[in-house]
Amino acid sequence: MIIKKILQHTAMLTIAAAVSISASSVYADSVNYIIPFGPGGESDVSARMQQSFYKEKFGDDLVISYKPGGGGAAGWASLNGLNGDGQTIMGINLPHIVIKPAQKDVGFTTKDIHTFYMFHYTPDAIVVKADSPFQTLQDLIDDAKANPGAVVMSGSGKASANNLAQIKFDKMAGIKTTYVSFKGTGASTVALLGDQVTAQWGYTTVGAKQGKAVRMLAVAMETRHPLFPEVPTFKELGYDMVGGAYRGIALPSSASAATVTEWSNRIGEINADPEFRQTMLNGGFALLDIGASQMDAFMKERTAEYLLDARAAGLIK
Repeated sequence: MIIKKILQHTAMLTIAAAVSISASSVYADSVNYIIPFGPGGESDVSARMQQSFYKEKFGDDLVISYKPGGGGAAGWASLNGLNGDGQTIMGINLPHIVIKPAQKDVGFTTKDIHTFYMFHYTPDAIVVKADSPFQTLQDLIDDAKANPGAVVMSGSGKASANNLAQIKFDKMAGIKTTYVSFKGTGASTVALLGDQVTAQWGYTTVGAKQGKAVRMLAVAMETRHPLFPEVPTFKELGYDMVGGAYRGIALPSSASAATVTEWSNRIGEINADPEFRQTMLNGGFALLDIGASQMDAFMKERTAEYLLDARAAGLIK
């Protein structure tokens, strides 16, 4: 009888331990949030802005880690090999996940990336130093028309959001500028401030960070950015340009529909928080609210536009 009771007790402990392990795997106290770049960039900055809000709302920690390489390709190529239980998510960027696989084999295709939420974008902007003779966008256009190729503009990477914006705007405005690719927005901004270039294809975040040291001539938004009410949009100046570097989050393809929906709802809840929205705007970002149910249509539209612009510029075949 004593042995029987000991065996029963042991069995109960084993079952309890199994239940505990199972519960901990489903309700882990941290989530691995992989950024496929090094620390310090805007993907990292915006992810860190989400951290405290996620903890406050859901009780779990977003633990940010990095997997740099190939301009994001190393991370995205590895995404679908990760566990789809919902405890690992990865940041994604546009136009990167469209242009890179269109140029060559980088280990993934655009359709391989299962993005469940696009939560913001960094609007393209033409930026000049505060002491630049270009007071308006028209000043830059006039100079570029009078001196084809003489207006030299820095930007973050080739076939990047900045590069595509430069190509598109030159065509719209009927001008020819010279684009110089730098490794990241920081290096591109240093080139501007150091008088290595005439102007910069940067982002509204450059204006937020550099303050009075720079002047933005126009921003690629539907309406003016609340942080820069004095800066006109390209649209109001007659150029139909809205875009920039879009950022979102993806899950491995093995994630269930329920997991995708749950994560979409969670990021959407953070994005709806007034304090979070103000934090993002103060950093120069623009909010975007594209959840899982809208993602296919959004990606179809963006992909078509990026590929059209990249082919026209000879960046892809």
